[in-house]
Amino acid sequence: MSSPTVATRDATAGRPPARPVRARRKNRVNWWLTALMAVLSLTVLIPLYFAVVTALKTPEELAGSGFAPPGNPRWANFADAWRLTNFPNAALNSAMVTVGALVLTLLSNSMVAYAISRNMHRRRFRLLFYYFVSALFVPFPIIMLPVVKQTALLGMDNQLGLTFLYVVYGLALNVFIYVGYLNSIPRELEEAARTDGAGVWTTFWRIIFPLLAPINATVGILTCLWAWNDFLLPLVVLSSPEAQTLPLVQYVFQGQFSTNYTLAFSSYLMALAPMVLLYLIAQRWVISGVMRGSVK
Repeated sequence: MSSPTVATRDATAGRPPARPVRARRKNRVNWWLTALMAVLSLTVLIPLYFAVVTALKTPEELAGSGFAPPGNPRWANFADAWRLTNFPNAALNSAMVTVGALVLTLLSNSMVAYAISRNMHRRRFRLLFYYFVSALFVPFPIIMLPVVKQTALLGMDNQLGLTFLYVVYGLALNVFIYVGYLNSIPRELEEAARTDGAGVWTTFWRIIFPLLAPINATVGILTCLWAWNDFLLPLVVLSSPEAQTLPLVQYVFQGQFSTNYTLAFSSYLMALAPMVLLYLIAQRWVISGVMRGSVK
């Protein structure tokens, strides 16, 4: 007669191994979190739907129901918005400022952050890092009037001056982001480069800067969104009507007593398209840059 232990072993011999409880919990769908994300996504989808249907309506249809789809989509709204805002000229101005701010930000801010991150053991560099971080808590309206006066006196009330201001004002946040990412890069790579005779400049451009591609995408997206969509800084800095960016020329749809919402939303959608396309292309690097910069 076989023992119970042998019988139990024989009965379970043909069964697949049981999955650990932790593995089963890991693969289980969190329906509460999924429902929460679905509800939160409505905060983006509903305004986007409202913008699209408003852009395709006539003023009479908009007066009836804001959320109802248009009976006969009026695509001429986009042509009228294109003409009234002189869209090509305004888009070119925005593109010049955005591209200039993007290139200068990636080149200059990354170098500043590299110098700080590799010298955090020194008191002066540590204080400089805290100085940049503290600038994040200074609201722009506090320094707005001195900036307007200084840019006018220096002849920087144009696209070039506006680009320079975006690079300078973005330095605080970008240094904070870059330093967190640079701390995750092994120092052994730089030590090996120095052993081969590379200087600091060569080490940065040949070794470090290529490794900054994910965080460069993150900083680049933030800089592009800010420079492309900003209204306040171009409003107080630019003095020539020919130099106005897209957010400024879109103000033409707002009168003293009324607003042409259909043409305004058509213009908003046209201005939105380049940034959506840019984010779709770079979103993989943006997410990886944020995740890697959050841990050391």
